[in-house]
Amino acid sequence: MSPVEFLDLTDPATFVRHEAREYWQQVRPEHPVYWHDSPGELPGFWVVTRFSDIQSAYGNAKQLSSARGTVLDVLLHGNDSASGKMLAVTDRPRHQQLRNLMLRAFSPRVLGPVVERVEQRTRRLVADVVELGSFDFATEVAEHIPMTTICDLLSIPDGDRAELLKWNKLALSADSEEADELDSLIARNDIVAYFMDLAKYRRDNPGDDVITMIATTQVGGELLSDEEVALNCYSLILGGDESSRMSAIGAVKALAENPGQWAALRAGAVSLDGAVEEVLRWVTPAMHFARTALADLEIAGQPIRAGDIVTLWNTSANDDETVFADPRTFDLGRQPNKHLTFGHGPHFCVGAFLGRAELRALLAALADSVQSIELAGTPPRIYSNFLFGYSSLPTVFR
Repeated sequence: MSPVEFLDLTDPATFVRHEAREYWQQVRPEHPVYWHDSPGELPGFWVVTRFSDIQSAYGNAKQLSSARGTVLDVLLHGNDSASGKMLAVTDRPRHQQLRNLMLRAFSPRVLGPVVERVEQRTRRLVADVVELGSFDFATEVAEHIPMTTICDLLSIPDGDRAELLKWNKLALSADSEEADELDSLIARNDIVAYFMDLAKYRRDNPGDDVITMIATTQVGGELLSDEEVALNCYSLILGGDESSRMSAIGAVKALAENPGQWAALRAGAVSLDGAVEEVLRWVTPAMHFARTALADLEIAGQPIRAGDIVTLWNTSANDDETVFADPRTFDLGRQPNKHLTFGHGPHFCVGAFLGRAELRALLAALADSVQSIELAGTPPRIYSNFLFGYSSLPTVFR
């Protein structure tokens, strides 16, 4: 095997210019864990590439902390300001207390009506674009399913939703290489500020909604502050919209490029649930999550020092040949399919059920209403070293 030319994983353009699957296929065999220097005076970090090592690291919350941050860009510039306040960047025992609260937002009682509305809305959106013929799937369909769903869950006023979507699309990615990082920071601050105001309003005017539940339920014997309520709502919006939107766009692109798999789905030769899992593995919208070592440890025989940043590359794990047979083939009937798209262990995504339900509703609506799917142009990738996906998808449904 020729020497690997390591890519700059801090650059949002890296996986626009390079194919992620080809890169990780080169790296995994000889470099399951390697050190990555960062540009300038930013700290370096470890890169973990194999499924087994990544799965084990996700389960090792005692030695690998989420509290400083779980996204590389944040960790390179210091600690996450939401540490100890937002579920994703909190360690036990506070993490378990917050998780129990957030799981109430995703209980069957709460999600039952939400999922029903997802199915109805998705069928309507797909039926509308079939009439158009040629359209941008990203803007006409994908933007409207997850954001509307999570806004329904949080009872966000209809008039505020377009602005939230605009901020969300800036928070973790960009449509061009020239995007200003300040725009991303401002967007994240705007989202938190919006939820601060809404949290205060819902405390004074409680209703039967998730924000009211979060704002009025005690955690560890105390109510959450307005900031804590806002940060956890921010996390739900960001995670619930971005990853599901990228998954939906990636699903349609993959189906257009694999007509045999599309035919199998339409004919009922593969199950909807199985198809959902393969789309999630294939797309892997969150390319990595990060941790900070709390103590000296080893990963795959590589010594890691206390304080080191460790990045866990889901996009490599979900393509690992030692776990998935012929992983670079899109196979809706793949069994088993224990991917790491939603993470693993104590920080497994609380919104996984809802994300799967949204994707299942989309695939069902497509199978029922669309005969053929074609791409009408080359879709542009988003610029991000965290999210993988496309900003638009010119599509023809027949």
